[in-house]
Amino acid sequence: MKKREVYLDNIPLIEAERIWLTIMEGIEPLEPEIVDVRKALNRITAGPVFAKVSSPHYHAAAMDGIAVAARKTFGADEKNPVRLKQDIDFKYVDTGDPLPPGCDTVIMIEEVHPIGDDEVEIISSHSPWEHVRGIGEDIVATELIVPENHRLRPQDLGAILAGGHVEITVRKKPKISILPTGTELVSPGAKLKPGDIIEYNSAMLAGYIEEWGGDAQVIGPVIDDYKMIKSKLREALETADAVIVNAGSSAGTEDYTSSIVQELGKLYVHGVAIRPGKPVILGIAEGKPVLGIPGYPVSAALNMNLFVKPMVYKMQGMPTPSNQKIKATLSRRVVSAIGVEEFLRVKLGRVGGKMIASPLSRGAGIIMSLVRADGIVRIPALKEGLESGEKVEVELLRNEQDIENTVVIIGSHDVTLDVLANEIKKTHPELNLSSAHVGSMGGIMALKRGEAHMAGIHLLDPDTGKYNISYIKRYLSEQNIVLVNLVFREQGLIVPRGNPKNIAGIEDLARDDILFINRQRGAGTRLLLDLKLKELGISPEKVKGYEREEYTHMAVAAAVAGDGADVGLGIHAAANSLDLDFIPVSPERYDLAIPEEYYKLDSIQKLLEVINESKFKQKVMTLGGYDVSHTGETIFVK
Repeated sequence: MKKREVYLDNIPLIEAERIWLTIMEGIEPLEPEIVDVRKALNRITAGPVFAKVSSPHYHAAAMDGIAVAARKTFGADEKNPVRLKQDIDFKYVDTGDPLPPGCDTVIMIEEVHPIGDDEVEIISSHSPWEHVRGIGEDIVATELIVPENHRLRPQDLGAILAGGHVEITVRKKPKISILPTGTELVSPGAKLKPGDIIEYNSAMLAGYIEEWGGDAQVIGPVIDDYKMIKSKLREALETADAVIVNAGSSAGTEDYTSSIVQELGKLYVHGVAIRPGKPVILGIAEGKPVLGIPGYPVSAALNMNLFVKPMVYKMQGMPTPSNQKIKATLSRRVVSAIGVEEFLRVKLGRVGGKMIASPLSRGAGIIMSLVRADGIVRIPALKEGLESGEKVEVELLRNEQDIENTVVIIGSHDVTLDVLANEIKKTHPELNLSSAHVGSMGGIMALKRGEAHMAGIHLLDPDTGKYNISYIKRYLSEQNIVLVNLVFREQGLIVPRGNPKNIAGIEDLARDDILFINRQRGAGTRLLLDLKLKELGISPEKVKGYEREEYTHMAVAAAVAGDGADVGLGIHAAANSLDLDFIPVSPERYDLAIPEEYYKLDSIQKLLEVINESKFKQKVMTLGGYDVSHTGETIFVK
């Protein structure tokens, strides 16, 4: 096997884009092909299209009525009606009929008064060419219908057919081969064992290519073998206009793409200072572009948009369209590494006249952050991050109207919010629910800053034993808040099935053989834990893993299910969802805190209607560990 020549640059994105643009300058639009006009939607014209015939190509009646010579109606009024005889003075016509010889106008049938089998009376004068579509009214023969380099729309197809064409010359679709690599990859639907990774990236990458007008061809997946990857790449280069090698682009022991590209052609870029997506490869092999993009889905998607998208459009002779950008206010602080340009996925929603951007999970492997994202915020390489409340520019990934119809919930996580989001979408398709999980205190602070329509909270007051009200009075004293109960739920210890370490309660968290997974600071669950530890006289330092934090109950449950922890504190529904055991600790009230000014909004009222529906409550009950007997009950806190 050829010795790997491993290196990984860290060049600025602007330099990588400049290099790639230089390479793209040598790529000409693909040669044309002739296709049926009716199958040419979204194709790019390879030349101008001129009308062969006029439309209409004859004088046509534009209304149902009678065709006459206009001069025969001159002088007609109610006192002096004009009589016309069929086949001598007029002929009946329907819309679209050719205008009979000698006729130059059409009188609508509603204005025609029959006075016999073959005679009518007219009581008003009519000018020539009334209700007549003249030759070429729509399209004149030789007229330009669409120019070269035009993406064909449905209306364009109709006009081209009306102009006498049945075939059209368009640019060939760029054929882009996708080569997924990795010994660990298995096909979707296969029975999984530890170490297996479902190969789903190629479907996402192919979808992007098809969306941009290309023709995606997936080859593989191919195991991590130098000779096999090289052979498949050469095979792809024989028929494709460009090849994307997915995974194997970094500098690990089984990352061969850079060496193969060097062997077959020239490697221009290996590593760009972006997050996520640093290990990108840009090169030319056998005269064709070859890109190596990371296996992590978010990294792959980002590099597709940065480097593959402009290439696909260039091959079609088209400029790369840019996404719409809007200004927004960041809902929480984000720390970023100096020297790396970060692409932060965000959820958007308009609250009180301000567009709020809530950061989503930042991991390169979290494809759901792409599913949930409304936009991307770029954090410059020379900036250490962004502050809460900072104005940012967001590149939209979703229709702006959808974003405007979004209800923003910031606060504690609960599984029922996912149920609620789905039920709202079913009942009111125009609405969206954006849920950012920053803990109960984070939600209260978001309300205080005017950055959310509502907050999910479950804060126990140790002095009164009641939930939420005292915290609202303390931190939101200047606002009137409507507190709506979503659920009562059971908090408890989530442990593996069978409880192998025989954990009985909170007191066991201090054992040396127990590894705990915690929630983030400000989370109601974290406050409950601290209260229970204090009651038992256990110092947090005695809990191994106390500093390890997750932002949702499901993430805690996943850590336990994946052997990343022996136990975590969370809700019963999260344990049920991953087939884990649950040791009850404390029931609690989970409420939605809504500022009164937003409570009256139509979108909020629709959300509350869904919460009060029996079918929503029934679906919540199936999750386990919930009590919906008070769901929808309202308390006004002033």
